[in-house]
Amino acid sequence: MAKRPIKVTIAYCSECGYEPQTLALTEALMKQFRDELSEIELIPWHEGTFEVTIDGELVHSMERDGGFGEHSAIIEAVKRHQAVGIPA
Repeated sequence: MAKRPIKVTIAYCSECGYEPQTLALTEALMKQFRDELSEIELIPWHEGTFEVTIDGELVHSMERDGGFGEHSAIIEAVKRHQAVGIPA
């Protein structure tokens, strides 16, 4: 079965210096999925934000879940979303 390309968005606090964590997650996604993602969008924000969405569905929030999220958990959420086409 063909996998559906999806969009991942990472909103991060640029005031807080979250660029290294954002770029590390971006790199992990790019290595895992290569050309299977339609887009990885990075949104510099403020107020301690670090949120990851898949096609608009929030899968990790620093405020809700704490921390930056494990790369493996976010990758698994992308795989689930990609495979079945429903929110992860």
